[in-house]
Amino acid sequence: MDYRVDRNVHSFLDPRTKLLLLFTSSIFVMGKAGSGWMDIFFWILVYIPVVLLALEREWKTCIIASAFYVGSYFAQMALQHDLNALESVLALMLYIISNFLPTIFLARYIVKTTRVSEFISAMQRMHVSDKLIIPISVIFRFFPTILEEYGSIRDAMRMRGIALGGKKASEALEYRMVPLIGACTVIGEELSAAAMTRGLEVGVQRSCIWTIKFGIWDYLLMLFCAACYIWWIIGRFFV
Repeated sequence: MDYRVDRNVHSFLDPRTKLLLLFTSSIFVMGKAGSGWMDIFFWILVYIPVVLLALEREWKTCIIASAFYVGSYFAQMALQHDLNALESVLALMLYIISNFLPTIFLARYIVKTTRVSEFISAMQRMHVSDKLIIPISVIFRFFPTILEEYGSIRDAMRMRGIALGGKKASEALEYRMVPLIGACTVIGEELSAAAMTRGLEVGVQRSCIWTIKFGIWDYLLMLFCAACYIWWIIGRFFV
């Protein structure tokens, strides 16, 4: 799975819509709120990230996600009986991963398709404090940069004949993790300095060359999210 971020990708969704989708997915998919009467909305929320990634031509990720969802579903159905210790651990792992993975894929889509300037402009329109906007904008660049750094470290270890599956597996783990931990500290400092250089300061209004506005797909997804919450409230308090 390629985690590198294409800085030229521009999503058709507004950053505020993406954050609303992420928040809704966290509640109803990861948090399993309203389990039972929310099944229809649950499965729609599960496959929305797949559709969004498909629109960005992330075919490999879409195939992996769909195959895992289907395989996980049938595996959990097959484990609907008295389980031994190993099967119980397997069922628990499948349950946790299948609930977390859709939100992780959605977060990947958001990071991949949202420019930092777009995110900052959207948050300023929502009157979010700069003390919250600036750390999150740095995080937007932090994780993709760390993944790129890890890829470089992995390639360097392969060139030296040190692989995780070989005889030097323990050394491979050490030689990858230690440089990565050191890189995390350096990258964090560099991104913070870069943010200040670009004028990301508290209390300073920043311009944006990108047009931030809601489109037809934003309104449709916001209506869907609103329907999720309304249906959850109906089921929670009136059924």
